[in-house]
Amino acid sequence: MWRLRTGSSTVDKADSWLSSLNNHLGRQIWCYDPEAGTPQEREAVEAECARFTANRHQQRQSADTLLRLQFQKEHSANRLPSRITVNEDHEVTEDDVTTTLCRALQFYSQLQTDDGHWSGDHSGPMFFLPGMVIALYVTGALDSVLSEHHQREICRYIYNHQRQDGSWGLHPEGTGTLFGTVLSYVTLRLMGESKSNSNNREALRKAQTWIIDHGGATDVPSWGKFWLAVLGVYEWSGVNPLPPESWLLPKSLIAHPGRLPVLYRFIFLPMSYIYARRLSHHLTKIIEDLRKELYTIPYEDIDWNHARKLGAKEEIVPRSVVQDVILSILHNYVEPIMSHWPGFLLRQKALALIMEHIHHEDETTQYLCVCPVSKALNMLCCWLEDRNSDAFKKHLSRVLDFLWLSEDGMKMQVCNGSQLWDTALSVRALISANLLNECSSMLRRAKLYIENTQIQESYPGDLDHWHRITSKGGWPQSTRDWGWPVSDCTAEALQAVLALSSQSTTDVGEALPEERIHECINVLLSFQKSNGSFAPFDARNPLEGPKIWNHTESPGYKSLDFECVECTSSVIQALAAFNKIYPEHRAKEISISIQEGTRFIERLQNSDGSWSGTWGICFTYATWFGIMGLLASGARYYESIAIQRACEFILSKQLPNGGWGEHFHSFKNKVYTNLEGERAHVVHTSWSMLALLATGQEGRDAIPLHRAAKILINAQMETGDYSQEGVVGAVCGDHTISYATYRCVFPIWALGEYRYKLFGKKNMYI
Repeated sequence: MWRLRTGSSTVDKADSWLSSLNNHLGRQIWCYDPEAGTPQEREAVEAECARFTANRHQQRQSADTLLRLQFQKEHSANRLPSRITVNEDHEVTEDDVTTTLCRALQFYSQLQTDDGHWSGDHSGPMFFLPGMVIALYVTGALDSVLSEHHQREICRYIYNHQRQDGSWGLHPEGTGTLFGTVLSYVTLRLMGESKSNSNNREALRKAQTWIIDHGGATDVPSWGKFWLAVLGVYEWSGVNPLPPESWLLPKSLIAHPGRLPVLYRFIFLPMSYIYARRLSHHLTKIIEDLRKELYTIPYEDIDWNHARKLGAKEEIVPRSVVQDVILSILHNYVEPIMSHWPGFLLRQKALALIMEHIHHEDETTQYLCVCPVSKALNMLCCWLEDRNSDAFKKHLSRVLDFLWLSEDGMKMQVCNGSQLWDTALSVRALISANLLNECSSMLRRAKLYIENTQIQESYPGDLDHWHRITSKGGWPQSTRDWGWPVSDCTAEALQAVLALSSQSTTDVGEALPEERIHECINVLLSFQKSNGSFAPFDARNPLEGPKIWNHTESPGYKSLDFECVECTSSVIQALAAFNKIYPEHRAKEISISIQEGTRFIERLQNSDGSWSGTWGICFTYATWFGIMGLLASGARYYESIAIQRACEFILSKQLPNGGWGEHFHSFKNKVYTNLEGERAHVVHTSWSMLALLATGQEGRDAIPLHRAAKILINAQMETGDYSQEGVVGAVCGDHTISYATYRCVFPIWALGEYRYKLFGKKNMYI
C-alpha cells in the first residue's frame, strides 16, 4: 500500500547522495509498503481507484482521495457538527456560515502535515513525465529508480487519461494532440506495455492508429522531436538547431539565450548541450519496434530534413519566414562548421560553459532544478559528461520528489510541489475565518513552515554571469531546497507573515525578525520590470526575447516571464501591507513601485472590465487579482472606473444558481466561457465573492453575495471537504494545473470574509 512520507522521514539513511538546507522540510515522497494498511484500508483505496477509472471520461480531475484517506486516518478530528443546507427560499444566517466554517476548518486541519505545510496534487501537463522516463531509460536507471509499483501506477495514470479516440492531450482535460499521444505511447512501451502482452492492448492499438492517422511522429513539435531523437527513434538531422555557441554571444545581443524567460532558458541550456553531443540511445528491440510503430512510412525512407520543418498545425505557433530562414542557415551551414575542426574548438568551449551553468543550477537547487523538464535534461547532461559522476547520482536521488500519487495513478508535478504557496494562502484564509480556537494550532505550525522555508542564502558567484537576481529573503513555490524565489510566492508569504504578526503571540508565536522582512522587500522590488509589472522569476529579460530558441513552440510562450496581472497584484498588496507596518523603510521606492505597478494593471484591463489570467482560470482568477491590486494601491470603488467595470464584469457572469463556474477553454476562446451545463464551481465562486466583498458589494447590493454563500454552504460534503470539480490552475495559458488544496482554502476564505462583512464577526473564540 502506498503512503505519503514528508520531511526527514522521506530520507533513506543508506542514500548518501541527498542534501538539504533545512533537513528536508516540506519534502514529500510517495513510498510503497507492502505491509502497510489494514484489509479495509486497502479495499477503500482500490475502490477509489476503480471509481475514478469507471468515471474517467466524465470527471477527468482526480480528487486527491488517497492523501485524504491516509491523513484522515492519521489525524483524527473531533466529531463534526451536522452539515448545513440552506433552501432557496431561506436566508443565510450567521449560524449557517459559522457552522460551515467550523466543519471546513476541522476537515482541513487533518490535511496539514507534521512540519506545518499542506500537501496536495500539483500535476498538470502530461508531457513532463515522458521526458523523465526517457531520460531514465537512456541512462539505464529506469528500473533502479522506478520500482515495478511505480511503473504500474504510472501506466495506470496514462491509461486513465487516454481519450476515447485513443489520443492523449497536453493535460488531462485537453483534447488529443500528436505531441501528447506520441510521448504517452512511447512511455507505455518503455515500461513494457505492448499489444501482445498487455491487458490494455486495445488502448495501445487505438493510440497507434491515432498517431498514424494524424501523420505519424514526424509531425510532432520540435520538443517532441528532441525527446524522440534522444531515445533513438528519430534522427538528429530532423531536429531544428540548438546551437550551444549561442551562449558565447555578447550578453548585450537580443539573441543571447540568457535573455529567454527563466523556464525556457533553463530548458534550452541543457537541450543545446545534448543536441551538440547528439545523444541517441543504442538500437534495441524496443527501439526497433518504435521506429516501425510511430511512422507512416519505413524509417529508412523518411526525409529527415523535410521532417524537421513539419508540425501539426493545431499544436504549434507557426514560425515566421525569418525564423525559418535562420534555422535553415544554422542547419545547412553553421552546424557542419561547428561539428568539425576548427569550429569544433569553439563548440567545446561552449559546451564547457553550459556545463558550468548546469552544475550551478543543480547545486543551488539541491538537484531539483527549476522545473521537471530541466531536471530530466540536466540529469542527462551530467550522465553524458561522466556516467559515474556524483552529480548524476545526486540527480537520481531527487527524481521521486516530482512524483505524486492520486486515485488516477502516479503523475509528475509541475514542481516538487506547491507547499509554500498553498501554506501561505491557507494562512490568509484561516485568519479570515476569524475562528481562532479552530485555527491557532494550524496557524502556529504553518507559521513555522513559512519562516523555515524563506530563502536565507544568496546565490553564489556573480549574479549577472549566472543570469540570476538576488535570492536572499525571497520565498520559493515549494521548499527551501528548490531555491528559486518567485515573486507572487514571496508576496503571498510576506502577506501571511504580516497577517500572523497581528495575531496574539500566545496563539501563533513570535513575529518574524524585521531584518528578514526587509530582505524580502529587497527581493520583491528587484522583480519589477521597466513597464511596471512584476515578473514571476526575473525582471531583467526584455519583453521580446530570442524566440528563435523557443523549441516548445507553445502558444503560451509569453506567459512564463512577461506581463502578468496576478504576480503584479500580489506584490503590490504585499508592499502596501508592509508599508502600513513599516512606513519608514524604503518608503519612496515602495511608493513609486506601487504607482508603476498600478498603472500597469490599469493598462492591462480588458475592454469588458476583466483581466486575462496566466496562472489560474482565467478571467475570474485574474479579475480578482486585478481588483485586489488596485485596492491595495489606495483606489476605491466609487473613485475608480477600473474597479467599477471589473465588478460589473464579475456580476454579469453570475449564474442563475448564484455561483460562478468558468471553463479553461476561456484561454483558447479569449472570452469568458461557462462550464458545461452552467455549473457553479466552488473555487470560482469563492474568487468572485472575495473580489466583490473587497470592494464593498455588501453595501451596494448584498443579494449576489447571499446567493453565492448558499452555493458554498450547500456544496460542502459530509466530511467538511468539498468535491473536486473542474481544473483551477494554469501555466502557459492552455496548460492546466491542479491545485488540490484550493477547493478547501478558498471557500474558507470567502465565507470568512462574508461572515465578517455581513455579520461583523472578527477574531471570535467559539
